[in-house]
Amino acid sequence: MADTKEPTPENMTMMQAFEWYVPDDHKHWKRLADNVAQLKAIGVDNIWLPPGCKASSPSGNGYDVYDLYDLGEFDQKGGKGTKWGTKEELLTLNENAKQCGMGLYWDAVLNHKAAADRKEKCQAQEVDQEDRNKTISDPYEIDAWLGFDFPGRAGKYSKQKYHWYHFSGTDYNADNNKTAIYKILGDKTKGWADGDEVDSEKGNYDYLMFADLDYDHQEVKDDVINWGRWISKELTLKGIRFDAVKHFSEEFLRDFIVAMDEEYGKGWFFVGEFWKDSLDDMTRYLDRMGKKFSLFDAPLVYNFSQLSKTENGDLRNVFSDTLVKTMPVNAVTLVMNHDTQPYQALEAPVEGFFKPLAYALILLRFDGYPCLFYGDLYGIKGEHPFPPACGGALPDIALARKLYAYGVQQDYFDYATCIGWVRYGTWDRRFGCAVVLSNAGPGTKRMHVGEMHAGEVWTDVLGWEQGEVVIGDDGCGEFRCSGTSVSIWVNKDAEGRERFGKFSSDSDIYKS
Repeated sequence: MADTKEPTPENMTMMQAFEWYVPDDHKHWKRLADNVAQLKAIGVDNIWLPPGCKASSPSGNGYDVYDLYDLGEFDQKGGKGTKWGTKEELLTLNENAKQCGMGLYWDAVLNHKAAADRKEKCQAQEVDQEDRNKTISDPYEIDAWLGFDFPGRAGKYSKQKYHWYHFSGTDYNADNNKTAIYKILGDKTKGWADGDEVDSEKGNYDYLMFADLDYDHQEVKDDVINWGRWISKELTLKGIRFDAVKHFSEEFLRDFIVAMDEEYGKGWFFVGEFWKDSLDDMTRYLDRMGKKFSLFDAPLVYNFSQLSKTENGDLRNVFSDTLVKTMPVNAVTLVMNHDTQPYQALEAPVEGFFKPLAYALILLRFDGYPCLFYGDLYGIKGEHPFPPACGGALPDIALARKLYAYGVQQDYFDYATCIGWVRYGTWDRRFGCAVVLSNAGPGTKRMHVGEMHAGEVWTDVLGWEQGEVVIGDDGCGEFRCSGTSVSIWVNKDAEGRERFGKFSSDSDIYKS
């Protein structure tokens, strides 16, 4: 009979392809276009692009979104290009990514708009900063920046203009130069989104910043869904990362995803930024979204951060109360992102010594969809620069995932400060690997990698742990790890070993 075994699916890895302090030189699309092949070579399959729609200024990172339909094509808000570059350069990146088999995820900022073209008068009430359901003023007329005409685009791609009645809230009244949170009133709005549609933090967390879009208004729904269809024709996207999902309508987001599935077929990847350490809130959100959705595993990042700041922290508890343990199919695992990097942190970041351990824990295990961070791969620029994480070894940890982290997983979580695991490999990805990590002193783990490997000589692909391990007749080996470090042991003759150590984190990426 013919061999009917199915090939083992390749491990997938995504990467956030920017950090907050990327140089404001409008060359980022060019940098990425020049480097997608190098990223593909270390095992990155999909890159999460920064929000490339026109921002409030040419230096805006895109979370201060002005015009969804301007990808650096029109002279608006101080220039044609975005901080990242022009639309033409984005299309070149798109083509380069397609040619090397790299997928692109778009960062969609759909909660709000910024930098209105003109003021409009409307009725509003001030609400308490800490309880948005509590009004602290009578209704009165404000003069707010809520008129969006997009004159530079002149109706191309969408003729929709935005007025006060397309928004549920804003933060500034030009009549008295007062900054506050204003709930907009009027016949065409219903105040904040219903309490079961947004997060309950601060009473009702519909309002986050700038001019808050009202997804109870049909024109807003129609225009943003039309934008989703439009951008998916402009670029060869494989998915979308949604910013600030706990602040806007879940019902609208479900409708948006259904519309994308109907238009382009199922298979797109959707992940939301729901940055909260409450596992219960995250799992309930995923249940309401029908589980056709993923979230970044914020509780895991909190665990990494706490362990990195605790002397002799118990590594055996690293996955306690995390999304990847509870709902692994829906968990995007990460160590850092643009919100947790130093001097931009929403929460305390992971200490540098712990990052190799953390990346091994997300990249070399079975569960979760891991996400690398641009700032950890290339280093962080700006006023507070940081070198590449993991001593420059992050590309090799990612490559070890792509080549060897397959098959059944056997854990050796038997000691608080030194843990390990084995991936046994599969019929067509047979090499496997053995991983040991410690957040204290040096450690050794006797682990079983399989009798099929008896007599093989294994070495650490990172080169951090010197020497060799000869696999015994019983399929076991004594695998070592230095203090506060990680080692990844693989057959020294395994296919692909020659590919390690080829990535240069201090490459010419900032000279493109």
